[in-house]
Amino acid sequence: MGFEITLRDRTVELVEEADTYAHEKAMTTFYRTCNARRTVDCWSVPLASVRTDEILMIKAA
Repeated sequence: MGFEITLRDRTVELVEEADTYAHEKAMTTFYRTCNARRTVDCWSVPLASVRTDEILMIKAA
């Protein structure tokens, strides 16, 4: 799986292998969970973080 992120300046970033994401204060972090639950836990691997106020849209890729 992965996510396509459209930023405020209309650029598009692709985060490959991410299963889920979570908003963490000013940042949105994308995680690989390696399980079917898509739940962020102690085994989740952070792949990328983006400032939440820069994101216009997130969609599954």
